[in-house]
Amino acid sequence: MRDAPELDVLIVGGGVVGAGAALDAVTRGLSVGIVEARDWASGTSSRSSKLIHGGLRYLEMLDFALVREALHERGLLARKLAPHLVRPVPFLYPLTHRAWERPNVGAGVLLYDTMGTALGTARGLPHHRHLSKRKALREAPCLKPEALTGAVSYWDAQVDDARHTMAVVRTAVGYGALAANRTRVVDFLREGERVTGARVVDLETGDQFDVRAKQVVNATGVWTDETQRLAETRGQFHVRASKGVHLVVPRDRLQSNTGIILRTEKSVLFVIPWGRHWIIGTTDTDWNLDLAHPAASAGDIDYILDHVNTVLKSPLTREDVQGVYAGLRPLLSGESDSTSKLSREHVVGHPVPGLVVVAGGKYTTYRVMGKDAIDEAVRGLDARVPESCTEDVLLAGADGFEAKRNQKHRLAEQSGLHVARIEHLLSRYGSLIDEVLDLVAADPSLGEPLPGADDYLLAEVVYGVTHEGARHLDDILARRTRASIEAWDRGVGAAPVVARLMAPLLGWTEQQQQTEVEHYLARVEAERDSQQQPDDATADAARLGAPEIVPVA
Repeated sequence: MRDAPELDVLIVGGGVVGAGAALDAVTRGLSVGIVEARDWASGTSSRSSKLIHGGLRYLEMLDFALVREALHERGLLARKLAPHLVRPVPFLYPLTHRAWERPNVGAGVLLYDTMGTALGTARGLPHHRHLSKRKALREAPCLKPEALTGAVSYWDAQVDDARHTMAVVRTAVGYGALAANRTRVVDFLREGERVTGARVVDLETGDQFDVRAKQVVNATGVWTDETQRLAETRGQFHVRASKGVHLVVPRDRLQSNTGIILRTEKSVLFVIPWGRHWIIGTTDTDWNLDLAHPAASAGDIDYILDHVNTVLKSPLTREDVQGVYAGLRPLLSGESDSTSKLSREHVVGHPVPGLVVVAGGKYTTYRVMGKDAIDEAVRGLDARVPESCTEDVLLAGADGFEAKRNQKHRLAEQSGLHVARIEHLLSRYGSLIDEVLDLVAADPSLGEPLPGADDYLLAEVVYGVTHEGARHLDDILARRTRASIEAWDRGVGAAPVVARLMAPLLGWTEQQQQTEVEHYLARVEAERDSQQQPDDATADAARLGAPEIVPVA
């Protein structure tokens, strides 16, 4: 990108919206670059509830347009664009009132199903069911009998958000986009009022260089206002950060065949099946502290445990919590003081010539946000540009996925791996599984599991570096795998092994290898410390005790 000629579009921000915008632009025939200050999906896009859903609670707010749009995108992703990454997940909505609640909830879920069916995007998802108390307890024996009078069962979808975002970036690169992580925008280039590109710094080397572009798209999420200030404009809208905390607990701590959705006084609380774990969350509180590393406090953890324990037969304790993560939702500022009532719809603006800003929205609708941002950028280009075609652009690993899945027993026999391992790899790499299995064939030791995180193979560490742009230990343990939230030790035991595998691929010295491990261990210790603190301010101070492996400021 350093020596590239002037680009048509430069995307700033490597979360899912920036990645979606890059894919949209490059598949229209535009020359595109995308830069990210840290790792792909290192912010909000790796710390979501990991759901691809219409959003039942938005029906209650009568936001039919948002729900319709999200259901359309859910169907596209699950059926066509990324069936290897997006899969159906069942939920149980416990009813607590005998008379009025069932018809109210039932009508809402019926409308949810009907909208999905009318859009032609609900194929493969079962319709909702009304359950008696006895049948509901059969589906979720973990619930207290006195906590419900019956239930409604419905289906949505889930995704590994970090893997999906990385797949979108990788797909864009496959079509010719230029992509650089650990590359921070420090200023915008100007000709008069017009933005004509960006000055960026390679955080690995400290080198600065200019990237010229006819249009620049600010897709930096919760950093939107900060990035807009580089253009010396306050912008047409502002973004507030809302903190959402999730807990990860072992699957055997809750006996249930289904996810659970609970009403809280502010919003909803999900109990989501996640492999051999459950993800429980989320909170919804204003956050005005460090944007890069939002910290979960003891108060956040207790809030989630207190609310989920109101319906559980065997209450969860702090000792059951295997992992914790906190993310920030970029919400469009409104008049309300409650972040749960701020807008989840997205907006696109053109605050100064040459600069497009896209903000707000929800993970599920990333593709539409990217399309809308590029539609706006195209208006500033002196050329005829085709319409968006990303409704038909399969993500890396999607093409041929069904055929590969049908061959899982043969793949297991050929590789010497258990068929359950092959199924797990298919759910992460889709039809690209052969690239991972080729590593194992060349070096059978890479077929061994990661210490303390045995859902993952050592080959996946190597692949994360050679094919997926991982440059640091944290990239592998927190995003290419999810060991940092799924392992009891949060990846500490795996860290030295992962560093040894990464070192020759990235040319690390012995000292660099040791530094990577020390930084990762310091991160884990700082996160654990923050989770013992009573409030946001003290938790933030504790989390900032661990510096970035590559400083971004």
